[in-house]
Amino acid sequence: MNRRLAAVVVTAVVAVLAVVAVAVLYATTRGHRPPLPPPVAVPSRPPGAAAPPSIATSTGPFAAGPVAPPATGSYLGAWVKPDQLTQTGRLDAVKALEKQLGRKLDIVNTYRRFDENFFESSDQTLSARGSTLMLSWASGDTRSITAGDDDALIKEHALELKQFGKPVLLRFRWEMDRPNLQASMWSAADYIAAWKYVRAVFAKEGATNASWVWCPTAEGFAGNYAQQFYPGDDQVDWVCEDVYAGATYTSIGDLSTSFLTFSAQHPSKPAMIGEFGVARAWGTAQRAAWLADAARTFEANPQIRAVLYFESDPNDNKGPTQQFQLSDDPAALAAFRSLARAPYFNPMRR
Repeated sequence: MNRRLAAVVVTAVVAVLAVVAVAVLYATTRGHRPPLPPPVAVPSRPPGAAAPPSIATSTGPFAAGPVAPPATGSYLGAWVKPDQLTQTGRLDAVKALEKQLGRKLDIVNTYRRFDENFFESSDQTLSARGSTLMLSWASGDTRSITAGDDDALIKEHALELKQFGKPVLLRFRWEMDRPNLQASMWSAADYIAAWKYVRAVFAKEGATNASWVWCPTAEGFAGNYAQQFYPGDDQVDWVCEDVYAGATYTSIGDLSTSFLTFSAQHPSKPAMIGEFGVARAWGTAQRAAWLADAARTFEANPQIRAVLYFESDPNDNKGPTQQFQLSDDPAALAAFRSLARAPYFNPMRR
């Protein structure tokens, strides 16, 4: 009996030790396991599930500079990445998207380095056929600007704009609130000083045919640090945000709540969505739902008077959460086409 009892005890002890060993092994190795794929994020307000937020409801009058907003509704535009970075390639890319949408873009966005000419032959062509140009102009170091180191370059751009003559949207150092730009922005105060400095040079040279667009990120607004970069109502013509369902799938209304609130606090300024996009990672059906919800959100916030899609899979942003092109996704493209053809987004054709 004692031997049997001893055997039972030993067996029990071994079993307990085995359980403990497994628990310890799991506890000490779970931090080193290969990470699981990120789950699909469920929006706090799934697109189409409820009425979108209606926050930025000002209908003017607006102090917008040379590029006036439509009396009602919203302009539609885009950045369209060409297959080849040539003047012909750029025109072909814009025309191809317009053919898919069945309409002309009201605004065509383009990107320029600080030292790059504003206008190329493709810009002249796009302007001549009636599209408004938006120049997204990267700045240099803000303290170098205010120290006068770049005066000759800034004056050259001002004169180029003046000679162009037509009204344009000038988006000076968009997304200035991004962490990776902090080294050249220095601080919000430095950015504001540079903005005022550059705009003063343009005014001195008579380059008054630009509406100045101030455009941080949706993340910056949500984090309450984009607002610190605002130069003031006397300096800004259009307020703007760039907003994406990239790494997370969230409705555009929820992503934009802080920006819409900021816009409502500046009712004399028309609001713009300078870039928006929904990533390929979320699949065709969810992309289409997101875009349909975006259209409803824009209409529910009539202070928004221009929206521009980011039709691109950037070369330097690898992976499907940073790929936003719609032209090769039939269902998502159909949703965007529906937005593009809606009377609300065709104010010049009503």
